[in-house]
Amino acid sequence: MRILAIVLCLLTPLVAEAQQNVFTPHHIAKLRVVTEAVISPDGTQVAYVLAVSRDIPREKDGGSWTELHVVDTKGTSTPFITGSVNVGSITWTPDGKQIAFLTKRENDPTRSLYVIGTRGGEARKLIAHATDIQGYSFSGDGQQVAFLATQAIAKTKKAQQDQGFNQEVYEEDQPFTRVWIADLTSRKRERRDDDKEPVANASGSSRMLKLDGSASELHFNPKEDKIAVALAPNPLIDEHIMFRKVHIVDLNTGKTTNLNNPGKLGQIAWSPDGKKLAMITGVDKHDPKEGRLWFHNVGFNGWTDSTPEGDVESIVCRESGIIYQSSVGVSGYISWAPDLKGAPAKGWYDGRTQTGPVVTSLTASTDHMAMALIGHNSKHGPEVYFFDFDGKDLRRLTDSNPWLKTMAFAKQEIVKYKAKDGLELEGVLIRPLNEEKGKRYPLVLHVHGGPEAHYSNGWITRYADLGQVAAAKGMAVFCPNYRGSTGYGVVFSMKGQAAAAGKEFDDLVDGVDHLIKIGLVDEKKVGITGGSYGGYATAWGATYYSHRFAAGVMFVGLSDLVSCAGTTDIPQEMTLVHHRKWLWDDWDYFLKASPIKHLEKAKTPLLIAHGKNDPRVHPSQSLELYRHLKVRNQAPVRLVLYPGEGHGNRRTASRLDYNIRTLQWFEHYLKGPGGAMPAMDLDYGLTVPAKASASWDTRTPQTATAGFTPWLGRGCPCCIGW
Repeated sequence: MRILAIVLCLLTPLVAEAQQNVFTPHHIAKLRVVTEAVISPDGTQVAYVLAVSRDIPREKDGGSWTELHVVDTKGTSTPFITGSVNVGSITWTPDGKQIAFLTKRENDPTRSLYVIGTRGGEARKLIAHATDIQGYSFSGDGQQVAFLATQAIAKTKKAQQDQGFNQEVYEEDQPFTRVWIADLTSRKRERRDDDKEPVANASGSSRMLKLDGSASELHFNPKEDKIAVALAPNPLIDEHIMFRKVHIVDLNTGKTTNLNNPGKLGQIAWSPDGKKLAMITGVDKHDPKEGRLWFHNVGFNGWTDSTPEGDVESIVCRESGIIYQSSVGVSGYISWAPDLKGAPAKGWYDGRTQTGPVVTSLTASTDHMAMALIGHNSKHGPEVYFFDFDGKDLRRLTDSNPWLKTMAFAKQEIVKYKAKDGLELEGVLIRPLNEEKGKRYPLVLHVHGGPEAHYSNGWITRYADLGQVAAAKGMAVFCPNYRGSTGYGVVFSMKGQAAAAGKEFDDLVDGVDHLIKIGLVDEKKVGITGGSYGGYATAWGATYYSHRFAAGVMFVGLSDLVSCAGTTDIPQEMTLVHHRKWLWDDWDYFLKASPIKHLEKAKTPLLIAHGKNDPRVHPSQSLELYRHLKVRNQAPVRLVLYPGEGHGNRRTASRLDYNIRTLQWFEHYLKGPGGAMPAMDLDYGLTVPAKASASWDTRTPQTATAGFTPWLGRGCPCCIGW
């Protein structure tokens, strides 16, 4: 007994430590995430943006702070601008001596273009404008900057608004984004008393180009006074997604040439000699994803299609060929493609056969011998990676969350299965932590949005994806790439078109059946969740397929395709890419594919969550389903609305609330007593820490990181992302 008592005493702290090292929503909340990474022209350093969440409750809630850091190729990282800042759109000046970025600093009335030296010091404002600068591009010699911004509101209209005439003329009063050119060699400068460097005086020093359309994706030709710019017919998001066309503008003559890309538009890149333009585009207006690689030789008509396998996501154009990064299934890929149709691509990194991260966001040095990417795997979120073309060496440079090394990770693996019609599918499975052989477990089925998106075999634990958090609670998590997903080519991504809630959602149930068949999952304890189109799948699972799901959490999802057609801000995209028909062409199709049509089957306890300001999927979609289910009283239903949030949660508090609430719902219905709903109010587990200061903070390479260190984190401020 004495020996047993000693052993128990020794084991007690070890058990407690093990309990502390399993994932919880608070661990996910404090993750720091690399959102941008750009290599220097000489290939020796990488500037990157690190997203760090607000420190609740020590400071006011809001989106992530985004900081500027620089890491060398040996992995030594230096903070440059940290604290309560929002830095973004980073790049290096053409001479490689400064890092440029956009921010709204201190008392700036608008978002401005700043630069900071590679040795740190004080950042200097390069260009200010009457409205926020949205994007920019330097000329090859660094003497000009083209930037994107809207025109200022006329004084008379501003005076009317100040008097209370603040009515909105829906979709008509959105300002066009224009292209402006600033000559950095002739700009007047003024000196502030507290500045060591002169500050640009933007008053009257930039000229606006007269272009027909609303501008985006701006790139200066490296050798000539020309720019490549994407123009949409108007500022509406639907036009931006579906109908942007690349134009080449000659700044000397004013001549504009429309290159007329065929589908959705991704990245644009000039070759170093300025004679070739590469872009990522769709094959036509029905292609769900801008994932094809096209070349255009300046001065010649037409395009060369050099589309490789999978979906291209980022590119660097060389004088001979293109370096590209793509997603192939659940893996990442780096390769080089010649600019000749039909010529074979040369692969340098294949995530399907090599052990390594899923990579994105490719940039290269001037000589193209060094490259920076953002990479993540099952054990860490997005970090900076470096690729050496001489040694073909892909290595990690940053470690933004060193505490992850102490965490207990459940096993993550790729699962392949066949749909009922024989289509081969795959997804990513996270097994329950400390899984026992022969035991069946509850399952959380995570359905990605889009559906033109996909899960990669990397980091898939985020505020809207339970991942390791659910696994730590003894649940399996499966993330399938159903038909319509990207990463498998155009044909696969179009398989769900004109067949909403058909075989695409049957694929989800087929995946569950596969996991039941292999002995992992308890078929009576399966939950379903997802955001946007994944929320639509959840609503379908809670109604049409209710007999298969014991619980559901629907996030910014669709429930009534009839009313959605008249309330979404992307009607063209929904028609051309998803349904291939308008509502008035086939009312029955839209109604039969709506979860509300199958309310009589609904027996699944459903938690519904939605941003009150969502323009993509109007919150009425959640209100409709909630009201019908509430009145019918066939199963528990709860609706949570997030004020100020759009198509996904941006603020730290909203993200933490959603993550905790989702976990609570599945624990209650898949592992707990079920029945009546869990408590409405949550214990967020927050304590007020000691008071800390937060300010604009610049660092030099000699200065250690000593400033803001929030514990409650979140990632990039996209809709339903990190």
